Amino acid sequence: MPEGDTVHRTAGRLDEALAGAEVTRFDLRVPRAATVDLRGQRVQGAVARGKHLLLRIGDHTIHSHLRMDGAWFLYRPGEKWRHPAFKVRAIVGTPERQAVGVDLAEVEVVPTRDEARLIGHLGPDPLADDWDAHEAARRLGADARSIHVALLDQRNVAGFGNEYAAELLFLRGVLPTTPTPEVNVTALLDLGVRTIRANRDRPDRTFTGVNRAGRTTWVYGRAGRPCRRCGTLIRKGELGADPTRERVTFWCPQCQR
Repeated sequence: MPEGDTVHRTAGRLDEALAGAEVTRFDLRVPRAATVDLRGQRVQGAVARGKHLLLRIGDHTIHSHLRMDGAWFLYRPGEKWRHPAFKVRAIVGTPERQAVGVDLAEVEVVPTRDEARLIGHLGPDPLADDWDAHEAARRLGADARSIHVALLDQRNVAGFGNEYAAELLFLRGVLPTTPTPEVNVTALLDLGVRTIRANRDRPDRTFTGVNRAGRTTWVYGRAGRPCRRCGTLIRKGELGADPTRERVTFWCPQCQR
């Protein structure tokens, strides 16, 4: 599942492969941007903000959001794609590399000066150079909703998704339904920052320190299985800001009280 670490790692790969090169192929396969053509422009670079990816070309920015299934792939010119063409939403090619965006939930082009219109609402990003721990704690601590819902609100902190919420709350021994004002948000964020920064630099995300398949999480995706710490069966539920935005939650009723 793409979360902040995945998006930042993707931005790093795109930046390394494309920055400074001239765009020779440009194709956005979404109605609102289908007529945009940035061929001949130079790639300024790629950056991430939370779960948002910004690919800057000339004086414009391609904004994309990976959501649940999106991804960017890099190919050499003429190399066969590893996915069906109907899933492709964006192609940005240079003489040496070709970036292909697949199953992207959002794709739009804006003048780079207007990026704030797309990401200005986001809270501090733990993977950004300007990470502000105090502001993140202030925003999160002021949210009266359950901690699981508050942690997923990108206006509080940008980059943590459902898997991070479940795993961080387990590691801190906090029930997902706990009102946020009752949680030590400073300690929770400190753990979250250390975890997401470590995962950004790993090929595969892990919360347990083990990279083997089926061993990377404590509670996420493990409903009905024994807790790795105490043996109690992991439970599963749903929480959300409203019924239309509910997300699946996982917790250990013994370790999280």
